[in-house]
Amino acid sequence: MTTIETTPDTSLESVNPATGEVIATHPIADEQAVRAAVATARAAATTWGALTYDERRHHLLRWASYLINNADEFTALIHRENGKPLDDAYLELMLAVEHVSWAAKNAKKYLSPKRVSPGALMSNFSARLEQRPLGVIGVIGPWNYPVYTPNGSIAYALAAGNTVVFKPSEYSTTIGNYLADAFAKANPELPAGVFATINGFGATGAALVKADIDKIAFTGSTATAKRIMAAAAENLTPVLLEGGGKDAVIVAADADVKAAADAVAWGATSNSGQTCAGVERVYVDRSVRDEFVAEVKRILTDVKPGSGDKAAYGPMTMPKQVDIVRRHIESALSNGGTAVLGGPESVKGPFIEPVVLVDVDENSEAVQEETFGPTITIRTVDSVDEAVDLANNSRYGLSSAVYSKRNGLDIARRLRVGATSVNSVLAFAAIPGLPFGGVGDSGIGRIHGEPGLREFTRPHSIAVQRFAIPGMALLSYARTDSTMKLLRKITPLLHGRHK
Repeated sequence: MTTIETTPDTSLESVNPATGEVIATHPIADEQAVRAAVATARAAATTWGALTYDERRHHLLRWASYLINNADEFTALIHRENGKPLDDAYLELMLAVEHVSWAAKNAKKYLSPKRVSPGALMSNFSARLEQRPLGVIGVIGPWNYPVYTPNGSIAYALAAGNTVVFKPSEYSTTIGNYLADAFAKANPELPAGVFATINGFGATGAALVKADIDKIAFTGSTATAKRIMAAAAENLTPVLLEGGGKDAVIVAADADVKAAADAVAWGATSNSGQTCAGVERVYVDRSVRDEFVAEVKRILTDVKPGSGDKAAYGPMTMPKQVDIVRRHIESALSNGGTAVLGGPESVKGPFIEPVVLVDVDENSEAVQEETFGPTITIRTVDSVDEAVDLANNSRYGLSSAVYSKRNGLDIARRLRVGATSVNSVLAFAAIPGLPFGGVGDSGIGRIHGEPGLREFTRPHSIAVQRFAIPGMALLSYARTDSTMKLLRKITPLLHGRHK
């Protein structure tokens, strides 16, 4: 069992968001329990960090196999605790395992020692760059994608040779514990603490930030990310932060309108719109605006939430988010927007039906703030330039999408974001070799890909003198005048002839 036991007088109840049924009760880790978990991880880091990349690859792939071989059990749990349909739960698990596999198989390639040219003046030296694991990584995960998203830190940190202490969201605690328990069951010979969970609310996460960890990786709201960064600064603990998003899609005049509408409809409402990189804003060229809006409305008219097998998406996982979605809809309508599908009446308890809002004022909360619900704003523009300006006019900068048959790549390069899909949505998140993260209020640092591996290492530069050159002791008081005269002749030949 990888969960750290705590005093039984305080506990956390995990509930089914669709029914309110209590799924499990978990002990809450207080500050002492958090310190104990980190200490256990610190001890385990000696063993885990000493393994070769191939040995860690073996353990990580065994973990991935265990998760896939028990997918029915795990996805049923994800459905019960998170609310998303079983197919979506399986898709999330599949993508998470893809990333585990990529990190396991590529850590050696990207993190192995590399030789570096010493340059002409230091030619009697050999130079190498080696990547060292940081040690113990604290991960605080979200509830919307409780396996895939934190795994972008967990799997990459483990592959780089670190141990991990993971605090899952209080809305997905059972899922987080299953993930860590699966690692232990797949690798019973490893010491306790290589990958462990601590359970609790904000206070548990705050204790983890201030514990003896070597980096904190967080996914959640921008406001919480800022508080974590401030707390981590007390110990100069490095941070990897993914905050909110208000992702935009640009639909150019030459777009495949039906394909764009299909992708936007899904990107805005799948997972009940609870996707940090989901579609929240669309800027569509006037020439195709009416066709696009009509197609989005046609698709979403038949899309319904629920908890049964036929539901397109599930309930809102976090109850207080329902009020935010309702407020944004009302703000959009009071600021000149028109609802072509749904409206305030679409909010029905934990389930919210799709809402399509057109030509909403750009200063509205529905456009400026992260809604995190199955709603979308569509604004008419007269040019790509206008669309780019509006898309970039946000304090967020997580990701985006562009639909254009001829100019998609050129438009993508103009967007102030961390990732863009051209003629698709969210494709970058399914490609393990591509890093993911944002700019501005969307965060700091990257998960996934080579940058995601390097986030959890520190570079160690090593210079080795292979032989001494008489009279060329540059880094010594034994340096001679004749040596300096020679340098004054050589340096202009090396660096003074470029015009």
